[in-house]
Amino acid sequence: MIGRRFWAWVVFGLGAAYFLLPLLATFIFSMQMRRDRLTFDAYLSVFSDERFQSTFSYSLVCAVCAIIVGVAIVLPAAYFVRLRLQWLRPVMEFITLLPLIVPPIILVFGHIRLFNSSSILPLTNSTFGTDVLIVCGYVTLALPYMYRAIDTGLRTIDVQTLTEAATILGADPIRTMVQVIFPNIFVAVLSGAFLTFAIVIGEFVLASLLNRPAFGVYMQNVGANRAYEPSALAIISFALTWGAMGVIQLLDRFAPKTARQA
Repeated sequence: MIGRRFWAWVVFGLGAAYFLLPLLATFIFSMQMRRDRLTFDAYLSVFSDERFQSTFSYSLVCAVCAIIVGVAIVLPAAYFVRLRLQWLRPVMEFITLLPLIVPPIILVFGHIRLFNSSSILPLTNSTFGTDVLIVCGYVTLALPYMYRAIDTGLRTIDVQTLTEAATILGADPIRTMVQVIFPNIFVAVLSGAFLTFAIVIGEFVLASLLNRPAFGVYMQNVGANRAYEPSALAIISFALTWGAMGVIQLLDRFAPKTARQA
């Protein structure tokens, strides 16, 4: 037993070192902007950069829009498939896996070809239309993760019983989803929202080819032209990711019992 514990800690230590040492090296390098001194100048340079503020704000708004649209599309579809159309589940799973198979560059070229200036719906002719197009692309890229997060949440609750009870009390299907089903899978929806946020913040291909001022494009430009700021951006991105995970875990403690199992 003692030997097993020892080797378990050895394996854990090796895994932690493999993960943490590069992160520590990146953090130390990001603080060496001044020779022979460790400072936060690289972080101050990043935060004071107007492009950082504008691109991060743009990607944040796109992420929020993609999360809202994704939940509005996936939740009703997954709910009705689980409630009445079980035979459609394999089809739904296949469709939601397609964004993992089709590369983003093919997706964005398809969007440009379908919605260019000579098409019936020329979205690329205006800034607003291009913004709508890139949000739709983000929804597509996040579809596999959002669907599986919501579907996992629906598995943890008795959808049939909750729907029947809500119907007996006079609720229509939309009210049932909003006031009964959604609160019970709130943490699962948060997981899908977090994954969508992570995808949008780091995405480069769609934003670059659609010529939008997204955070992923900014990170690529900084990485190509500067030395220390890219390391600072990597640490900032890591902190945002783990901060969001911490918030999800915190909210999980206050979630209903069924949702907490998600």
